Amino acid sequence: MGRPTAVHVPVLPEAVIEALAVRPGGVYVDATVGAGGHSRAILERLGPQGLLIGLDRDPHALAAARENLRPFGERVILAQADFRDLREVLGETGVDRADGVLFDLGVSSLQLDRPERGFSYRQEAPLDMRLDPGRGISAAELVNRLSEEELARIIARYGEERWARRIARAIVEHRRRQPILTTTQLAAVVKDAIPAAARRRGPHPARRTFQALRIAVNRELESLEQGLAQAEAVLKPGGRLVVLAYHSLEDRTVKTFLRARSRGCTCPPSLPVCVCGGGAATLRVLTPRPLRPGKEEVARNPRARSARLRAAEKLGSGGVGT
Repeated sequence: MGRPTAVHVPVLPEAVIEALAVRPGGVYVDATVGAGGHSRAILERLGPQGLLIGLDRDPHALAAARENLRPFGERVILAQADFRDLREVLGETGVDRADGVLFDLGVSSLQLDRPERGFSYRQEAPLDMRLDPGRGISAAELVNRLSEEELARIIARYGEERWARRIARAIVEHRRRQPILTTTQLAAVVKDAIPAAARRRGPHPARRTFQALRIAVNRELESLEQGLAQAEAVLKPGGRLVVLAYHSLEDRTVKTFLRARSRGCTCPPSLPVCVCGGGAATLRVLTPRPLRPGKEEVARNPRARSARLRAAEKLGSGGVGT
């Protein structure tokens, strides 16, 4: 694989550290470690007794993180895992509680800047999109096997694409003649399916379709829902949950989760028992509105443009097993 040289420019680093309330000697989890940009910022404040546990599905990202975080030695434990496996990973390290958990969602430059990974519609590459190249089915398999109805549903739901049906129809018609195996093939099919007037404004016409397929391939929203629940379970009372989201589907999922956990039971006071299943509130939302990067940060790091940070604090004495 060669020596990793990736440099991760973390998004909203100061806001992340403040929201996590990093304290010396604590245990923190970076559930999407990437090349380790946020993890480094956390470790610099942890001191010699602190511990950082980093997870990532992408073996290339983990290789970069190991290199970039090498100076911190045994204060770092890295594992190739989906954040839906957060509790299992912590258990394997002998840790059952954490002072803070960070999620930095979506794909990073580690994936986008490597054309061979198949995430970018701008460069020719095999149509893959798997965060873990060794597991699961590729985007090419979805594109060439799913029915027109299934493709339209995925593109509409995960891409919020108004032309989903036209795109799905065009994909099916094209693959009858020739399989769609590369990123540029798919991008061209999508572009041709969208009316010319709609292509003249906004981002690249294939962006939403590529986003939708990436989410479907990696089951990202399902993983996010499970990961958030596990993060809440492992947090100590007073521990912090911090999430950086980059598109509305992710942010809506996070917002819905935090709202539900902070409201608890919503039954009328007249009912003798809870019937809504809400129970007691377990989180206190710290960001009524998401934090956004300023103009200066966006100028330095354009990929920060769409970032939204939400944070919450664990209440009471709940935790693992609650």
